[in-house]
Amino acid sequence: MNRQRITDARRVVLKLGTRVITHDDGGLALGRLFGLIETAAALRKEGREVLIVSSGAVGLGRESLGLAGELMLADRQACAAVGQTRLMQLYSDGFSRLGLVAGQLLLTQSDFDHRVRYLNLRSTLEAMLAHGAVPIINENDAVATEELAFVGHRDRPVFGDNDQLSALVASKLDADLLVLLTDVAGVYDRDPRRHKDAKLLDTITTDGAAEAGPSASGVGRGGMTTKLSAARTASLSGCDAVICSGRHPDALPDVLAGRPAGTFFPAAESSHDARKRWIAFAAAPRGVLHLDDGAVRAVRDRGASLLAVGVERIDGDFESGDIVEMRDSGGVLIARGMVWCDAGAARRWVAGDPPDHARNHHALVHRNHMAVRDDRRQS
Repeated sequence: MNRQRITDARRVVLKLGTRVITHDDGGLALGRLFGLIETAAALRKEGREVLIVSSGAVGLGRESLGLAGELMLADRQACAAVGQTRLMQLYSDGFSRLGLVAGQLLLTQSDFDHRVRYLNLRSTLEAMLAHGAVPIINENDAVATEELAFVGHRDRPVFGDNDQLSALVASKLDADLLVLLTDVAGVYDRDPRRHKDAKLLDTITTDGAAEAGPSASGVGRGGMTTKLSAARTASLSGCDAVICSGRHPDALPDVLAGRPAGTFFPAAESSHDARKRWIAFAAAPRGVLHLDDGAVRAVRDRGASLLAVGVERIDGDFESGDIVEMRDSGGVLIARGMVWCDAGAARRWVAGDPPDHARNHHALVHRNHMAVRDDRRQS
């Protein structure tokens, strides 16, 4: 796969992990952070657009409050509230010294779930970029709950870590490149902490796989599993992605110059427009429709709408217009879509009692409101 096209990327999303901007003892790695800010500023002055998704608020807040050991949820939120102010001040000062303006956006999952808020957020980010500002984006951990206790699943790209948030931003803003900066050189064929002969993978396509593990830090929530998921989300959205070291001073410049560094996830050919990318990646699913084999073939192979007759079972409690998943009998994700009616009406419809004004040929999920999974080999 040719990395040279990275040099032509006009809109770049950089994700900085907690262990990138801090030392192993949890202290702030100020020189490293400012070095990355200088690289981002150089990109902006070249005429490229840069967005930064930054972790680190909880870690900085922990340091400021002098807390150690495992943190309860309320303590993590307190750390986030204290650390976020400090983190943004660092970015503001760093970019200001280089003649640029940085602006902060704190997001939660609900900002992506609601279509109108999603479009307003996109407009805000586009306006910031148009005026030359550098958006600094983070989860609003001070008020989040499930995000701070996130358990990832590669088929459920609800963000609860800044890795997936960065992928959603890259997808939503039609970015050309997402760079996930971490404390390792990239993705290995095996866990390098357990296998000394593990090899760094140069390229992973959307059907590739690699062994991954949880975060080794007591502060960061990502680990390689969520980075792989985020890179895959970006790739399926038509955006190149790279996972590389944010601790090595040459890694990011090498990536941006198209030189071998980290692990490259080339953009897949995507048939999804912006609205279907929202359905596929941004909005949180509220239920699951389990399809029979005929419905799977109709939806996946023929691009048909989903009829109630093809649904075997319904899980979850959703309202009309919510996003639901469609899975086959083995649990493999087939598609996501906007459901026509609420869960109660859907269950009655599947049982043979259609809602008022609905007939058997009407769709439970219409194909115009559906994003079919592109890579059938992943589950």
